[in-house]
Amino acid sequence: MTLKRFWVLVALLVIVGLLFVQPLFSDSDARAQIPTVDIPTVTSTPSGPMVTVKAGLGEDFVNVRSGPGGVYPRIGVLLLGQKVPAKGRSPGGEWIMIEYPGVPGGVGWVYAARVDVTPGAELPIVEPPPTVTPQTTPTIDPTLAAQFVFTPQPTRLPTFTPAPSLVVPTFTDASAPSGAAGVPAGLVIIVLLSVGILVGIFAFLQGR
Repeated sequence: MTLKRFWVLVALLVIVGLLFVQPLFSDSDARAQIPTVDIPTVTSTPSGPMVTVKAGLGEDFVNVRSGPGGVYPRIGVLLLGQKVPAKGRSPGGEWIMIEYPGVPGGVGWVYAARVDVTPGAELPIVEPPPTVTPQTTPTIDPTLAAQFVFTPQPTRLPTFTPAPSLVVPTFTDASAPSGAAGVPAGLVIIVLLSVGILVGIFAFLQGR
């Protein structure tokens, strides 16, 4: 094989290889290509009356219940600024039925005083659903309740015993005369002293 034929064969092999490899690169480039044009999106504007939560009520949400009343269980909330379609109202107009996906029936009820409805909207009257009755009625065990019932026992008042009479001591007045029949003691001493002197004088005279 001459050198010229060898290079011709190499060139053919390169050409054939490029023909097989080119589709692989072209497909990957096509898959990785990102479109440069804007893709239109389909948006819809809800029609009909809407409900929004009122501002300035002290809370940023309003409860959504399964029926028009506080006896119905709460199934969710509406946040401040959130808008939902209004479907109807209670017979008295105190509650508004709204569209609330994700719950049984897809509807809920909000208190009308806490929301704003589209002005001029005419909402149909919707009969409220039946209230949920508990499956079991709570009962109180009388034996257990009797343990917490306390009946005070009447107690007899103690018998009154009068206190013993007080003995008031008596004192003798020191300034009162202490002599017999009320005679002052000083006078008795003077008399006795005088008698003693007279007896002494009489005895002295008898001795002489």
